[in-house]
Amino acid sequence: MNRIESAFKNKKAFIPFITAGYPNINKTEDFIYKMVSAGADLIEIGIPFSDPLAEGPVIQESSQKALEAGTNLDNIFELVKKVRKTVTIPLVFMTYINPVFSYGYDNFFKQCSLIGIDGIIIPDLPFEEKNEISDYAKKYDVKIISLIAPTSEQRIEEIAKDAEGFLYIVSSMGVTGVRNEIKTDLKSILASVKNTTSVPAAIGFGIHSPEQAKEMSKISNGVIVGSAIIKIIKQYGPDADKYIYDYVKSMKGAMN
Repeated sequence: MNRIESAFKNKKAFIPFITAGYPNINKTEDFIYKMVSAGADLIEIGIPFSDPLAEGPVIQESSQKALEAGTNLDNIFELVKKVRKTVTIPLVFMTYINPVFSYGYDNFFKQCSLIGIDGIIIPDLPFEEKNEISDYAKKYDVKIISLIAPTSEQRIEEIAKDAEGFLYIVSSMGVTGVRNEIKTDLKSILASVKNTTSVPAAIGFGIHSPEQAKEMSKISNGVIVGSAIIKIIKQYGPDADKYIYDYVKSMKGAMN
């Protein structure tokens, strides 16, 4: 059993997202430890990029600030290498195809393997173009996490059949960000997924409250939260440790 599988085994997985390098790379390390101790089952580490198309203003701003602070792929790899000395839960990169391409596909996935990255999510890589990186990912045993959006429709089963690691179910149209109400018919999307694959499915985009986490975890294998955590960091900066811990603990608790 690989680490991603173990994150979902006999439980609902809570998956927090963090932008690497926001507000600085050292605090990212501290925040990861806080998330782990609060009960996170898998952590998404966002690689800052100048044009993050899938992100709303909150994560876009964090990405920009991280880049301004000098965050780059090499110090993100170094960060993961450090946390892997004690962190045993799965770690997944959330990025865009440009940074991966610029670093060199083989080199990028080799580094992921060496430091203990379990998977990668690339929102601007269409499912039909996944083959561009799949050989490299397979060579270094890094799972490509596919996204299923409300617009996927007839492609849902096709994407689900090819899934590995876990499936990222996009709850709403548009970009990431806190939403008070999620209107997508997620039950039918998840029913289609479950009829096609045994790969777990986690819901992300818009979830921010314990009540939402509880509801979404009833119909899925896990819940992904990003913007709400980045908002906490924006509010408290380098002193956000305690608030991140309390938030992750409350979300995980609601799912149990």
